[in-house]
Amino acid sequence: MSVGEMIQPTGVADLEQVLLQHRVEQFLYREAQLLDHWQWASWLELFAEDVLYWMPVRRNRLRRQRGQDEVPDGIEMAHFYDDFSSLQMRVNQMHSGTHWAEDPPSRCRHLVTNVILRPRSESTGQAVEYDVWSNFLVYRNRLESETDIWAGERRDVLRGTATGFKIARRTILLDQNVVQSKNLSVLF
Repeated sequence: MSVGEMIQPTGVADLEQVLLQHRVEQFLYREAQLLDHWQWASWLELFAEDVLYWMPVRRNRLRRQRGQDEVPDGIEMAHFYDDFSSLQMRVNQMHSGTHWAEDPPSRCRHLVTNVILRPRSESTGQAVEYDVWSNFLVYRNRLESETDIWAGERRDVLRGTATGFKIARRTILLDQNVVQSKNLSVLF
């Protein structure tokens, strides 16, 4: 079997997987566009009401510890740990014009790559959920000379609904364990 034959869809199930991959990627690209264009209220509509949106603090690991999961079982420390109502407060603050760290607003670019997905075995009720891993790069420029670049991995749980996907959980893993930015006022 040649390499070309191995990556060719061979049936309806493969075609459905390709279409699902495309739909998930387009959802994530649209989310990035909403953030880049300061459309925070529309961005918030992409989240389920039972969402957990968090960024645990990363720790340096020894080589022998690399096989361990990066996400702690319990909450130890996090840069943020938000539910839907605290995300709503963050969005309201961005719209208020009184958010000191975002006046003037940052110019951001959210890049999403390397999207991998699989159906969750423990989907809730009638809703189908997917584990989605992606890499991100967020570039921010603020005022004349403040520049920040954050790179990392997002681990999402996307829930299929009648109107499209909703983000039911997002874990953001920065590749840096010490954040040297003046603040983390942007959304990931």
